[in-house]
This record gives sequence, C-alpha cells and structure tokens, in this order.
Amino acid sequence: MFIVTGGAGFIGANLVDVLNRRGDTNILVVDDLKHGDKFLNLRDLTIADYMDITEFRKAIRNGLFRNLRISAMFHQGACSDTMESDGHYMMENNFTYSKELLHFALEQSVPFVYASSAATYGGSTTFREHPDNEKPLNVYGYSKLLFDQYAQRLFPRATAPVAGLRYFNVYGPRECHKGRMASMVHQLATQIRTTGVARLFEGSGGYGPGEQQRDFIHVEDVVKVNLFLAESGEVHGIFNVGTGVSRSFNDVARILVREMGRGEIHYFPMPESLRSKYQNFTRADIHRLRSVGYDTPFLTLEEGIRDYLRAEPCPVP
Repeated sequence: MFIVTGGAGFIGANLVDVLNRRGDTNILVVDDLKHGDKFLNLRDLTIADYMDITEFRKAIRNGLFRNLRISAMFHQGACSDTMESDGHYMMENNFTYSKELLHFALEQSVPFVYASSAATYGGSTTFREHPDNEKPLNVYGYSKLLFDQYAQRLFPRATAPVAGLRYFNVYGPRECHKGRMASMVHQLATQIRTTGVARLFEGSGGYGPGEQQRDFIHVEDVVKVNLFLAESGEVHGIFNVGTGVSRSFNDVARILVREMGRGEIHYFPMPESLRSKYQNFTRADIHRLRSVGYDTPFLTLEEGIRDYLRAEPCPVP
C-alpha cells in the first residue's frame, strides 16, 4: 500500500495519477475535504481507500497501521498558504502532524518522502541546503524549516529513505482548487482566458516590471523526484526540487500569450504589505539532488506550459 497525505491536493493527486499510470491502485488517500471541490482531483483516479486527516491521525496514534505492508508514505498534506498568520494552526498542521508521521515511518521502516518548501530560504539570495541560507519570511516558511531541522536530527535512526523536498514554484494540472495560492502559470493563464490581460507586478527589489524571477518546475517532474527518492534504498536528506534555472514572470506571460494566441501584459504596483515578504528571485541549487543519482532532465518552461495547456484547464462537476 502507498499512503499519500494531501492526496486530493495538487501534488498529491498528481502522485496518485502517476502511481495509477504505472499500475499501482492500492493507495490510501488522506486529506481534508472541507473544501469539497477538491474531489474533482480524485474522481478520475483509482484508490483503495480515503481517510479524513483527523481519522488518519487517530488511527496512527492507536497503532491501526502497525501490521500493514506500506511501500511508501508521501506526506504532501500541509497548510500551504504563505499569507496565513495563525501560527498555532500552521504549526499544528505543518510541524506536529509531520512529526507524528515521521515517527511512525521510522518505527515501521517505511520510506517517508515529505513536502518542504523553498519558503525556508525566504530572504536569502543563495538557495542551497545549508543553515546559512535559511531565512524564512513568514510562519509558513518557518514551520517547514523547523520540521526539516527536526527530521535531520533523526536521520541516523532511519533504516528506509527519509527525504524532505524543498519545492520551488510548482505548476501543472490539478491545481484549480488552490485559489490565490495556485501557481503563477495557472493564475496568468486563467486571467488571459477570462479577461485577455495578464497582470504582473511593477518593478521591485531592483528588478524591472515583471522581471522578478522564479525557478518554475512542472508537477510531473516533482512526482518523478518523489518516486525516485522513495525507492532509492537508504537515501536520507533535504533536497531542493527545482530545475536550477530561473525565468521571469514576463517569460511566463509571453509564453502563455504565444501558446494561447491571445492576451497582453499589464503591470500594477505591488501592495505595500507584500514588499517586505516578497521573494524577487529564486533558483534551486540542485547539486545535492544530482549527487544521489537523480539525472532525469527537467521540462523547460516552454515544454511545461505547453503540457499544462493541453490538460483540461479546470474540471467541472
């Protein structure tokens, strides 16, 4: 059995999709369907069971999974809202819950691959997995960093892979439910479809209008990294998951306009409340990931956006 927490979410549902495509259907999805539209990410997939996060945590604590044969646990479930200011809620979801699952995985020798975030770097300009570069700008980034640090202290106890994946800017199908936290690829494509205009921030942090840069990575590549590390033997570590290439928001908008055959770009001022918390540049240092044997090429932004546009923009009930 595979366990995918956050399995009705963006990356989790894509993990389930790829597992299905390779013939794996014995999958337990764990999620919170308080926002019911997330079911749309699961309705074309095959799973063995679904559990609410509360029910799942109770089952883990009561030892109900102790005698099951679990091939791997992909822990994608988290509060990913970088604007969430409720620290208690964030730490309960992203730190305490993750600790419970890590201890279970260590006790049962289950491969454990979990979602960290490039938000752990925050205000840094160097994106390499090292404490000197870890400067989160919000409680979301801090919750992810604190769990990375906790997991690292327990690596010596691990007899199966334990890997934290610092995702950079992930985009692709099955993110329609994310609203304001959806990728800029998704948001700009939606803006062009509905209004014909892609809206980008004016210049900030020394960057010109729309020239702020991100390391954009297609979700299919993210899933491949998850599966590689879960099946790697005994690799333990914190790994950046990006392409190692930065592209501007202007690049994203121009590619979309070209591929969609319509649209124009407008710029507007960045809200003052966002300026001090905004990352103007990210680029993953992927040497550590390459050093453990992951040598698969990543999709370029052009390839990834074409793939994204071929998918159904947003499924309807």
